Amino acid sequence: MEIIDYVVQNRLILIPVLYILGVFIRKAEFIKNKYIPLILLSVAIIFSIIMGKDTIINNIIQGILVAGATVLGHQVMKQLQKNE
Repeated sequence: MEIIDYVVQNRLILIPVLYILGVFIRKAEFIKNKYIPLILLSVAIIFSIIMGKDTIINNIIQGILVAGATVLGHQVMKQLQKNE
């Protein structure tokens, strides 16, 4: 099983949105790279709560899963490019 198997269908749109947001944040020179995952996590939780019809806990968990999938996907792509 993969992390995507646990994400609710309507939250999958947040993964590319968070990825693009991360790219823009990375280009901002006033934000350190080490804070990008925390910013993406916060945004994911907020959007998940706004989009959700479940309990607040389930929405927070969905936000964490979506942020995790985004950061994990970015790191996998980064590592695969590094090893070439």
